Amino acid sequence: MMSKTKVELVRLTEDDRESFIKDNQWAFKYGATEEFGLRDDHFEEEGEIISRETIEHSIDCGEAYRIICDGKKVGGVIVSVEGDRGDLEILFVSPESHSKGIGYAAWCEIEKMYPQVRVWETVTPYFETRNIHFYVNRCGFHIVEFFNSYHPDPNEKEDEEYVEGESDGMFRFEKVMY
Repeated sequence: MMSKTKVELVRLTEDDRESFIKDNQWAFKYGATEEFGLRDDHFEEEGEIISRETIEHSIDCGEAYRIICDGKKVGGVIVSVEGDRGDLEILFVSPESHSKGIGYAAWCEIEKMYPQVRVWETVTPYFETRNIHFYVNRCGFHIVEFFNSYHPDPNEKEDEEYVEGESDGMFRFEKVMY
């Protein structure tokens, strides 16, 4: 499927890094606040759904791009690719640009940029119903695993123990390219 919305993916520059991180944190916080209201307690870092450390690690270990639509920065994406496998580390769209096809258009561009990838993978928290809809119904991913207290993520750091009510379930998605 092709997207009707036109976006451009521009490699992240060092002078835009700080803005990228803040825009990413705002988009994730907005999604959680929309779902849970002000009582949200799903923070990775004080006051943030996704920590600066997580974003910086993804930028440093992957390929980061700004999503540009009509000349404006409207989001970002970070991928890491090894051989024929790719990880969609982070994809965010600024809340004021939601529901305009920007995320899907960005995903279509990623697929074109990395034609060698045969299997894409990503994860999202169980409570991000907007993301789950996007990955499954729009982009063609399939839920292949659910990490939770009964089935912990084997990639979690050893010093991060699953604590009921603090650690939340995460869905792992895969998209096999044909």
